[in-house]
Amino acid sequence: MKSAYELAMERLEKDDPEGAVTLSEEQKEALGDIDTKFKAKIAEREVFLEKQLLEARQSGDPDAIEQIRTQLRNERLRLEEERESAKEKVRKAGSGE
Repeated sequence: MKSAYELAMERLEKDDPEGAVTLSEEQKEALGDIDTKFKAKIAEREVFLEKQLLEARQSGDPDAIEQIRTQLRNERLRLEEERESAKEKVRKAGSGE
């Protein structure tokens, strides 16, 4: 399964074959490892917070429910940003920047 980045790079390469960045097999493997690691982190946080959300629903506390939903969104966004940052470092390391 290709990442959104890889699909976008394929489209760019079709439009501008000379300007495309190619990734080594090591870089592709590192990017895959990063995706796997962060998917696991995201799933771990979701499981933890979903449990808290269930408890808040059972207690009937609407403020706690909203706070946990907000925390869940923020955690997911933060981890996705960290993932993209880590992947960008791998991409730049291969391009010599």
